[in-house]
Amino acid sequence: MESNAVLLESKSSPINLLNEMHQLRLLGHLCDVTVSVEYQGVRAEFVAHKAVLAATSKFFKEVFLNEKGMDGPRTNVFLNEVQVADFASFLEFVYTAKVEVEEDRVQRMLEIAEKLKCLDLSETCFQLKKQMLESVLLELQNFSESQNSEEESATQPSILLESKAAAVAEADRAGCPLDPPDSPGGRPSNGMSPEMPATKSKEKM
Repeated sequence: MESNAVLLESKSSPINLLNEMHQLRLLGHLCDVTVSVEYQGVRAEFVAHKAVLAATSKFFKEVFLNEKGMDGPRTNVFLNEVQVADFASFLEFVYTAKVEVEEDRVQRMLEIAEKLKCLDLSETCFQLKKQMLESVLLELQNFSESQNSEEESATQPSILLESKAAAVAEADRAGCPLDPPDSPGGRPSNGMSPEMPATKSKEKM
C-alpha cells in the first residue's frame, strides 16, 4: 500500500543559504569572479560567486554564459561608470536581500539595478520611492489642512460681526424703528402722521 506524499519545506533555509554565501564572500572563500568597478578615477575590486550574481542579475548571467574560457582561477569583469559605494550596496543586497542606503542614493541604486538587470532591486527601489513620495504628499496635505484651520479660526470673529451687522440691516428693512418711541423721532410732528415722510421719500425715489 502506497503512503501519501508529504511536503518537507524549510522556511529558514533560503535565509540561511544567503547568510552562508554572504559569509563566504566576505571571507573570500570559493569566490570565482572578480568585479572591477571604476568611476571618475576611483577604482575598487570585489570578489563574488558567479552563481549568486548570475541568479540575481541578468547582466552577469549573460556575461558568464557567453564567456569562452576562464582567465585563470577567476573570471574578471570590468564595469565602468559605476560608483564603488553603489556596487558595494548592490552586492550586499543580492547576498542578503536588504541594504541600507541614504535617501538621495535610492535613485542611483535604481539606475544600477537597471544597468545590471536586477529585477528584485529594481522593484525594491520602486516601492521605496513610492512610499517616500506618499509620505511627502501626506506631509503637504497635513500642512495645508493645518493652515486652513488656522485661517478659519482667525476669520470666525469677523464672520460673527458681519452676521450681526446683517441682522441689524434686516431689521431695518423689516420696518423696525431705530429710535425708541419716546425720542423726538418717534413722535408725530405738526399733526402729521408718521407715515407721511416715508410716503414723500418714496415719491422722490
